[in-house]
Amino acid sequence: MTEPPVIRTARRRYSTVCVLFWLPLGLAIAPQVLLFTERGMTMAAIAGFFAAHSLTAAALELPTGGLSDVLGRRAVLATAGLLNMVALVLVGLGSAPWLLGLGMALVGAGRALSSGPAEAWYVDTVQAHCGPDAELRTGLARGAAATSAALATGTLVGGALPWLLGLGPDLGARLGTATSGLVLPLSVPMLLGAAVEVVFVLYVLAALREPPRPAASARDVLRGVPATVLDGLRLASRDGLVRRVLLSAGAAGGALATIELLTPGRAAALTGTTESGAVLFAALACAGFLCHALGSHLAPLAARLAGGSERAILVSLGASASGVLLLGATAAFSGVGSTVLAAVGYALVYLGLGAAGPSENDLLHRRVASAGRATALSVQSLALQLTAALTGLVIGFLPAGPPRWLLGGTVLFAGAALWLRRGGPTPPTPGTTPEPHAASPVLSAADSRGYLDRPE
Repeated sequence: MTEPPVIRTARRRYSTVCVLFWLPLGLAIAPQVLLFTERGMTMAAIAGFFAAHSLTAAALELPTGGLSDVLGRRAVLATAGLLNMVALVLVGLGSAPWLLGLGMALVGAGRALSSGPAEAWYVDTVQAHCGPDAELRTGLARGAAATSAALATGTLVGGALPWLLGLGPDLGARLGTATSGLVLPLSVPMLLGAAVEVVFVLYVLAALREPPRPAASARDVLRGVPATVLDGLRLASRDGLVRRVLLSAGAAGGALATIELLTPGRAAALTGTTESGAVLFAALACAGFLCHALGSHLAPLAARLAGGSERAILVSLGASASGVLLLGATAAFSGVGSTVLAAVGYALVYLGLGAAGPSENDLLHRRVASAGRATALSVQSLALQLTAALTGLVIGFLPAGPPRWLLGGTVLFAGAALWLRRGGPTPPTPGTTPEPHAASPVLSAADSRGYLDRPE
């Protein structure tokens, strides 16, 4: 059966929003720490900047998800873009610690605001036109693939641009001299990212159309957001399938924390210097994003071959956990053979996580209706962040070498094991009597209004 044009349009807009939002953040990955160092910041100060980012994102994750469900997807996404634009300008141009810390906190706020609205917009749009049983996985997979591709591209461009500015006539030095050191070569990727954020905000306002929501006063918002958040938490506690999706997100966070904490040091040890190790890590990060994009693209095929979303998640997370353990097994050895195996393990981690994500979210969206969809996605993101933070703390107390990698692999294998048993039936169509296993009635009332719009 031919798909309605509105569905193809929604997928295209969803993928475009994913690219425009994540490309600026990808541009900042490679030069960020080096820029802080160039500005004279100590490692303790840099750690504080990242803590400001993480704590702000974690604190605002649930309230901002509820805000999206109350005020609308487009307004919250546009606000996230504006915050990121200001943040990138502050990080790119700031030299005082408080300015840099404020910039990183604003990045965390923008990340929290963006967690859910675009994807919730896409699912709302598809279900409004095709019903609650509409096929979601393909669009979710394309959005995830677009996100990974944007991060990979941004990482490469952000790492290469300062180096390119130093070639030939050394435009970077001239730029620094002309601005009295305000704009350094390492600042340019941040400022380029801020320009992309302007495009993102304009695109969101123009393309993500949604039906008008009832006018909400500040009092209505303050009352509605906590209620929506509580509904999301109740759903997570009562619905076994949703709980497994959230726990799987947490397991993925533990694995990612392991990879991101341990890979830079391993790259530096492999190349012999921190500078060359940083270049290698940038290349590895790019490769990881590309593997994640490939896994996301293959998610619908994986679900068909595995016989459903739940089996696909089991296989994908199992493959990813095997990759972490392969990295651990090769940590104590050197040589070409162990390096090749480590590279295979690294690719498996991201390939498996990419393949699992769309199937997990496909199941999640069939349990949660429009009224609480962004909140549910925020709970999922919060589970990932908190588990990542806890895993990072535990890794710091473990001896160097394989034991640290073993922790991340064990956590991810535990997440895969959750899918060894099948869950209950999908909640009934809105308006029918819920089954005992169905989602919370508060979040299972579908919104039948049609519109074309899409969130992350």
